[in-house]
Parts: sequence; structure tokens; C-alpha cells
Amino acid sequence: MKTVLYLIRHGATEANLARPPVLQGRRYNEPLAPLGVRQAEATRDLLAIRPVEHCYSSPLERALQTAAIVAAPHGLSPLPLETLIECDVGRWEGLDWQTIRARDSEAYARFMENPAAHGYPDGESFAAVSDRVHGALEELLNRHAGQAILVVGHHVVNRTYLARLLGLPPAQARQVTLDNCGISVVIREGETTAVTMLNAAFHLQGVAA
Repeated sequence: MKTVLYLIRHGATEANLARPPVLQGRRYNEPLAPLGVRQAEATRDLLAIRPVEHCYSSPLERALQTAAIVAAPHGLSPLPLETLIECDVGRWEGLDWQTIRARDSEAYARFMENPAAHGYPDGESFAAVSDRVHGALEELLNRHAGQAILVVGHHVVNRTYLARLLGLPPAQARQVTLDNCGISVVIREGETTAVTMLNAAFHLQGVAA
């Protein structure tokens, strides 16, 4: 029996498109930018011919909006799950990495060395996110065994989960880089759960900024 999970990062927001990009956690609850809507539509068109029986999403607007667009051909409305909410980035919310490094150099250095042990100041660590997201997605895979599931999450949420399946510890999850509306596919057959596609983004090549 094969269970398929389509795991997608939400489409781009203005914070994602800023140069340099700005960290979004939970308080920056922005909708998609126009480009993000087009990315979600391209993802919808790619997955429209594939069977999808269930759709879940982070409760944040950017993820819910993406999920609603992608799931529309399947007649599904996304169910929001609090366990899929983006990492709490604490006092770095709304800042770019250059500013963080200048203002908070010691905490920045600790985070870059090991984000699993030294998380976002006043926020979550990669280890904490990995544990909650792994538990949430394991529950969905078990609940919907033999079916196809669409889940829309966030960069830290998705990368910590995928890193774990790829055999990387949470401290190395930053090695997994995901595009806005990049698609990763996880398949469970029997006792084996494996990443069969990581961050497919070919469908986004014709989407102009």
C-alpha cells in the first residue's frame, strides 16, 4: 500500500521578495504577493491531474491561500493545523540576516553554528520544530494510509521534516533549501518512508517576477 505526501512551501510574499529577504515567523501574517499567487496557480496546474484526497495547511494566511489555490481542482478546502505553523523566530521577526548579524552577533553566531541547540532568540529551535512537525505528518500518513495528501507549510517546517527523512539531524536542516511553491514528494510503502522528489521547481520557470 502506497501513501503519497505532496509537501509544498507556500508561495512568495512581499517579505520573501524583499532584497534582502525579511524573516517571517508567525506575527508577519501576510497574504501572497502577486508573484506568489502565480506560483500557486502554476503548482495547481501541475498537480491538477494527480489524485489528491486530502489537503492540510499551516493556519497562516500565506500557506492557507496557497493551499486553497492548489487544492481547488480536487474540490478540497485546506484544513488548517496548528502543528504546521511556521517556526517562531522570536525577536528576529521582520529583520533581514544582515541586520540580525549586526545587531545580535553572538546569538547569530550560535544559531548559525547549531540552530537545533541554539534556536531563534525568544523563539523556537530547529529541534523543537522538527519534533512537532514530524509528529504531525506521521499522524497524517497513518490516518490516510493508501491515499494522497497535499500539505502546504513553511520553509523551516518543511526543511526540518525533509532533513529528518534524508538522514540529516536538525542541526543540518539548513542544507535543505526550498523554493516558494517548490514541491517535495514523500512516499510511504510498508515500513519505509522516503523522499522521492526534493524541491521540484521546474513548473515555476515560466512564472515571471
